[in-house]
Amino acid sequence: MPADAPVSLCERHLAVASDWATARDGVADLLPAPCGLCGSRVGVRYPSGWLCAVCEWRHGELPDAELPPPRVDVVYYLRYADRIKIGTSSNPRQRLGAIWHDELLAFERGGRALEQRRHAQFAADRYGGTEWFRRSDALTRHVAVLAAGVEDPWQLHARWLSEALAARG
Repeated sequence: MPADAPVSLCERHLAVASDWATARDGVADLLPAPCGLCGSRVGVRYPSGWLCAVCEWRHGELPDAELPPPRVDVVYYLRYADRIKIGTSSNPRQRLGAIWHDELLAFERGGRALEQRRHAQFAADRYGGTEWFRRSDALTRHVAVLAAGVEDPWQLHARWLSEALAARG
């Protein structure tokens, strides 16, 4: 038995236990290449192959090209000068391409109902009849919470798409 072993097993039995745990739980490691769905580099290696640690897509598999992409509704927060637009879309690349803005601040997963709740939440700062709002302290704090830990909102959107695709099977 090795002196520094966590349990009283001979080396052979320690190796068998290690192989069993690896087969059951996998080993976190870098993927051989970025995930084809979400772009993550972190994976879990099993004896049967790799899974992306972010979206759980099997590394190397390609999505069925005949299936339409999954629908993922998002509420987006755009900044233009000193104003913030709160809108929603299931195709944010196309939608944001049609709106003049300086910066994409954040995404929040949700559809029209969530957008309407946000409009009501920040109604005191709303420019009448529009989806544009003043940069109030409350709205700025809300956007900061959404953006916390997210370097690029598009990566978050890609992860949501890949999770939806993986859940679909």
